[in-house]
Amino acid sequence: MSSLNRISRRQVLLSMAAAGLGAPFARRVVAEEEAAAKGARELQLIAPESRPRYPAQRTADGVIQPARPLPTLEETDVLVVGGGSAGVAAAVAAARAGVRTTLIERYGFFGGLWSGGMVLLVMGTHALVDGQLRRTLRGIGGELLNRLANMDGAILNHADDRANPTSDPEATKIAMDELVTEAGVRVLFHCWATDVVMDGDRPCGVVVDGKSGRHAVLGKVLVDATGDGDVFAAAGAEHEQRLHAIGLVHRLGNVDRADHEELKKAGITNLGGLTPHPSVRWVNLRGPSSNALDVRELTRLEIEHRRTIWKRVQTLRSKPGGESLVLLDTAPQLGVRISRILAGVETLTRADANRSRRFPNTIGVGGADNGRGPEWPIPYGVLVPKKLDGLLAAGRCVSVDEKLIESMRLIAACLVTGHAAGAAAALAVKDHCEPRQVDISKLQALLREQGAYLG
Repeated sequence: MSSLNRISRRQVLLSMAAAGLGAPFARRVVAEEEAAAKGARELQLIAPESRPRYPAQRTADGVIQPARPLPTLEETDVLVVGGGSAGVAAAVAAARAGVRTTLIERYGFFGGLWSGGMVLLVMGTHALVDGQLRRTLRGIGGELLNRLANMDGAILNHADDRANPTSDPEATKIAMDELVTEAGVRVLFHCWATDVVMDGDRPCGVVVDGKSGRHAVLGKVLVDATGDGDVFAAAGAEHEQRLHAIGLVHRLGNVDRADHEELKKAGITNLGGLTPHPSVRWVNLRGPSSNALDVRELTRLEIEHRRTIWKRVQTLRSKPGGESLVLLDTAPQLGVRISRILAGVETLTRADANRSRRFPNTIGVGGADNGRGPEWPIPYGVLVPKKLDGLLAAGRCVSVDEKLIESMRLIAACLVTGHAAGAAAALAVKDHCEPRQVDISKLQALLREQGAYLG
């Protein structure tokens, strides 16, 4: 074979490019060949991962899952389950307090209903105190909002004299990624906590399922930030379960291109809530009161809500002035408002909140839903199960009465209780005590050191 025949097509093409002969074509072909070679490497065959099998067996008495050993995926000091607003605040608070912290999240991003549920309005950030508007969401939650304010196009109406800002969901995910990573939190995405690991009567970890199989993740103190109280319920903590509206949020695009005057003539005056982007609105859908712990019901609502949203947008597009409107996206996460509520050492009531009742063990302060009501201190006991040790609750599942549920489930309040739960869990680890035995004065000092507002 001659030396010419041994020259590759790539070498010929590069020579052509160097000589100025067909340079764009030559470079494109070379790039395509390099990409193909890279793709071949990426698609190389590897040996399947070996995994012990313990399949459930169908018997005359039903389906039986045999006993099986579980490999431990992670051991940590503070284990936070759920990466929504409460879970992120808890994990960052614990890590900053100097303990090993692991955060488990079933999706591939943080934020829960704030980002994945596209509940973009952060309600409850302020309250009226002595006739003046005061920011109650500070500490880690306030830091998150400030980070968003420093990102281009990430937040709307964020200021000391403005309550309840609106954030962009993708920016919120990025801000949370950065906050958690900088704090040194160990993160496990794509893990669903399906059960607890018990040491006698005390939870000491969770069982997680994911693409890697079933594993145990162990922790000295657990924080249940699942929103649904999945961990404390599995561990046997006393609680109640409620039905509530389950909706689905969507975003409407090209709003700035619509003819709003023509739409008004057709009786359409509201296209949704403002977002940081002029062309986009977010639209809430309350949905029916239903059981958020029933997978068949969740499946039905998911399908029904998407169909309803699609039809609504098509109706808007059929109206004069609405032709340019488009369905930008639907939230990847259903809008579950309430399911389980912890029975805590203390239960905070709406009456307590309305009169701004003070507590010696205050660990945070809630704001008014509309920014124009009183602030309401939150006692530590709402995070602590009546009898169960080794665990704290955070977020919308903490111990409140029926009338206060609507305020406690809001994002700002979830950030506040999450911050407190993470700090308390860290102190329990460092002081070798149960969460219910944490020194309140030390906890309050730590929270203030981390920027929290306690009234």
